[in-house]
Amino acid sequence: MSCSLSSTLMLVIYSFPSSLLLLLSCLSPRKAAVKLEKSEEKNEPEKLSSGEKAEEKEKKKSEKGVESANQGQYDPSKAHYHPIDDACWRRGQRVPYLAVARTFEKIEEDSGRLRNIETLSNLLRSVILLSPEDLLCCVYLCLNQLGPAYQGLELGTGETVLMKAVAQATGRQLDKIKAEAQEKGDLGLVAESSRSNQRMMFAPANLTAVGVFTKLKEIGSMSGNSAMNKKIDIIKGLFVACRFSEARYIVRSLAGKLRIGLAEQSVLAALSQAVCLSPPAAEFPPAVIDAGKVMSTESRRAWLEEKALILKQTYCEMPNYDVIIPVLLKDGIDELPHHCRLTPGVPLRPMLAHPTKGVGEVMKRFDEAAFTCEYKYDGERAQIHIVENGEVRIFSRNQEDNTSKYPDITSRIPQVKRESVRSCVLDAEAVAWDREKKQIQPFQVLTTRKRKDVDASEIKVQVCVYAFDLLYLNGESLVREPLSKRRALLRESFVEKEGEFVFARSLDSDNTETIAEFLEQSIRDSCEGLMVKTLEKDATYEIAKRSHNWLKLKKDYLEGVGDTVDLCVVGAYLGKGKRAGSYGGFLLACYDEDNEEFQSVCKIGTGFKDEDLEQHYNFLKEHILPKPRPYYRVDQSAEPDVWLDAVQVWEVKCADLSLSPVYKAAMGLVDPEKGISLRFPRFLRVRDDKKPEDATTGAQIADLYRKQQQIQNQGEKTDLEDYY
Repeated sequence: MSCSLSSTLMLVIYSFPSSLLLLLSCLSPRKAAVKLEKSEEKNEPEKLSSGEKAEEKEKKKSEKGVESANQGQYDPSKAHYHPIDDACWRRGQRVPYLAVARTFEKIEEDSGRLRNIETLSNLLRSVILLSPEDLLCCVYLCLNQLGPAYQGLELGTGETVLMKAVAQATGRQLDKIKAEAQEKGDLGLVAESSRSNQRMMFAPANLTAVGVFTKLKEIGSMSGNSAMNKKIDIIKGLFVACRFSEARYIVRSLAGKLRIGLAEQSVLAALSQAVCLSPPAAEFPPAVIDAGKVMSTESRRAWLEEKALILKQTYCEMPNYDVIIPVLLKDGIDELPHHCRLTPGVPLRPMLAHPTKGVGEVMKRFDEAAFTCEYKYDGERAQIHIVENGEVRIFSRNQEDNTSKYPDITSRIPQVKRESVRSCVLDAEAVAWDREKKQIQPFQVLTTRKRKDVDASEIKVQVCVYAFDLLYLNGESLVREPLSKRRALLRESFVEKEGEFVFARSLDSDNTETIAEFLEQSIRDSCEGLMVKTLEKDATYEIAKRSHNWLKLKKDYLEGVGDTVDLCVVGAYLGKGKRAGSYGGFLLACYDEDNEEFQSVCKIGTGFKDEDLEQHYNFLKEHILPKPRPYYRVDQSAEPDVWLDAVQVWEVKCADLSLSPVYKAAMGLVDPEKGISLRFPRFLRVRDDKKPEDATTGAQIADLYRKQQQIQNQGEKTDLEDYY
């Protein structure tokens, strides 16, 4: 019997005659559960009478009802949470998916980052002490990932498939589902309300976290002609078992966005806090329930931050929870750096540079430290790995696997490495290259290359690799070595080949005029400017950090304008006049890492060609929201006509930055009551290589504001450090 028929039979309402219900029960997918009950009865002791068996059965049914009610009331955000007594399941049981959904509810209701970290930490503490084998799947559910990001595992479930599944599972008409989803702007809420009205003959088994995660992975692995129907059948099977808010978050997971404002840094902080406060224990009940209970508030906070930094740094080198979580459970957080190290084949998050206003600031910043200036190439970051077996892998700045995008690079790497190189990790830039004219081409040319599964024989846009750092060589991590040593090893380990593999052009000098001339030469050579890096002092490779030991000196400096910024589109204003019928302007926001929120920074309406506006309208109309996200910080006076989901990053240039009572960017960092806005912003291009969370931060906006000449003349302090 098909799954479709099975699901339908499970939704039959109580109004059917009892004889028909009896017939249907024989055909129902619940027959497996009936067989299970029978087998359990067979295994009961012979001494139980039929009356005692019935009494025992009723007792189990009652206990199950109480347990279900407790799960519906589960509150991981409560004060003085006890990870055993306040959990809604017992030791040895699988974590109920409802416990995860209730945690998401509490996080969605509260915009406070620290409170949300504690709420998630409380759930994870219970998981560690009661069901440690479920910790990995719970973390992936919180991240809405099926596995390590670099493996590229995606659910691939479109909105149409989800709507069909909701309609079929709830017995509602598809057009009504579509209309309600358009009205609410959230198919998850539609699924939840549809599910709450549903009556069933048989109560399916409650969903577990591991069960839901397994089904999501199964959906993600499906492909082919019949995949859509198979996905719908699995989704329907999940829906009919949903309780309370479970349907909301299952649909959102399938759609690819939980929409609760929970970023990965918060999940890492919550995980480290959970492992520290309630360490895994072999005995039960465990000797330690809350390791921070006896500490003062200040010392507890400092201790948790120190431990969180260990986990975050480890994750930067080994971004794989499949590797990290078993070590956490077995050896504890302090042992992570000894077991989880930088490994070829696993991408690490790259080091980034701070913008600077001019050569004078570079000289002031580095003072007496030795430094080098390198060309800043206008291409795509390429992290090239050579694995021990000789395989070559290429990753983007976002840890996406770009190996199939660059078959030309993978084939040339064995030819340019020396025989002594068995394994390594290179940091480089892939740049579009004109072989006939022997010159660099603009970044826009590179974007015309096919993104996946490229056939080497069909490549039209050639690339040249400009290598500038070596992070790992023959079993040894080099990230804690100074740049001077890393650069020397890079040049010893590889040979140049014109137009294919070249070392980044560099100049070691502390002469202001020489550096200024080198900057101008870089621009004539079709580069963006210079990267200025310390060579010896404070010259380690700071994974995933925007470091002051790397400064970028861009060509915008020569035009008298500061660095460009990367901002997220969160709203649109309806066009007037010749722009009627599309969007005439947009509300942009920077990203605040500490509070994990998008802060308004300016309206933009210039720099657009007509075709740009048409493309933006067609793309953004698919991401309209009925109301702003709880993690958007926007003043009422700047509210757009249309709210948009934060899904796209734009590179923007401006004349200068000023304090603003309307915009919220960097509020509190420069002025206690005012934010910072961009004056005369102009659109440059879409940054497809950046995620919304990679947008320019509020701290960087504050830094750029302080670095303006007129502000420096007022004696403002310019130093602002970035933290994890």
